[in-house]
Amino acid sequence: MNQEIREKLESLREKEYAEFSCKIIPGAGKVLGIRMPVLRKLAKELALEQGESVLTDEEDIYYEEVMIRGLVIGYLKTDSSTLVRYVTDFIPRIHNWAVCDAFCSNLKRVKKDKERFWELIGPYARSEQEFEQRFAAVMLLAHFVNAEDIEKTLHLLTVIPTEHYYSSMGVAWAVAECFLKFPEETEVYFVRENWDSATRKRILRKICDSYRVSQEVKERLKEKFRLL
Repeated sequence: MNQEIREKLESLREKEYAEFSCKIIPGAGKVLGIRMPVLRKLAKELALEQGESVLTDEEDIYYEEVMIRGLVIGYLKTDSSTLVRYVTDFIPRIHNWAVCDAFCSNLKRVKKDKERFWELIGPYARSEQEFEQRFAAVMLLAHFVNAEDIEKTLHLLTVIPTEHYYSSMGVAWAVAECFLKFPEETEVYFVRENWDSATRKRILRKICDSYRVSQEVKERLKEKFRLL
């Protein structure tokens, strides 16, 4: 990230918020402590005013620089091929859940070229790297939980390895969201597929934490889980 942007970020730092962020974001590295609405606003401005020039190959020092870089990619006005290239280049910079989730959810252009991005996600779903796995899960959650894609989304979620904590949590979150929107289709996968016990428990917990699921359904799922 260039020095001008770094100095702008440093001027926005909040010490107490940095301490809080370090506690909830393992792997964040050096944290300035800048709230997400502020980072989003700055990223939009940078994408509009400086465009792709923001995305240099320079090393990022702060967690917020990585976040800004990822958000800018989502705000760029560019063609799909270029966007896929920037997404691919950015993925190795993802080392924590916060950057992963904000980056994936901010890629609004995915819905305009779903086939291209579906092809992109596949290899990461089969990766051995924890945050590549989580990237795949959160991309599916953010952009492919709909009537058209639900079957292939559920299938790809079963492919993602879940031995790592953050990939397991990403899959659980995505499957639970699938259940909230498509309960019948998702329940088949919840019962049939060979997720590990920890991931299955996380799926069940996330479903049961939702106010959108009736108590009757929660109890039925708990009983099915006990029988597995």
